[in-house]
Amino acid sequence: MDDDRINDLDDEELSNIIILSDENGEDVQFEFLDLIEYDSEEYVVLLPAMEDEDDGEVVILKVEDMDSEEESYVSVDDEEVLNKVFEIFKEKFKDEFNFTDEG
Repeated sequence: MDDDRINDLDDEELSNIIILSDENGEDVQFEFLDLIEYDSEEYVVLLPAMEDEDDGEVVILKVEDMDSEEESYVSVDDEEVLNKVFEIFKEKFKDEFNFTDEG
């Protein structure tokens, strides 16, 4: 019975994994953490799927609809927007994650 529960958790964890291509065309896995709406735009908050997730930094990308069936994620250059989206994310998940400020 416990094995079934563990398999369900593994499936749930895997369903949160998305694969994006980096600037070199390499596939990179990310864990989808949340979708945040800010200033009439949507942003995804992703965590790179790496071995040591304790010190992982999140990646925030803007969602752009390409057409009705496809969406694209683009980098955000506006530091103010990134900070606002991250603040919303931190407030929403303050009890689930241990956030640290890096100078």
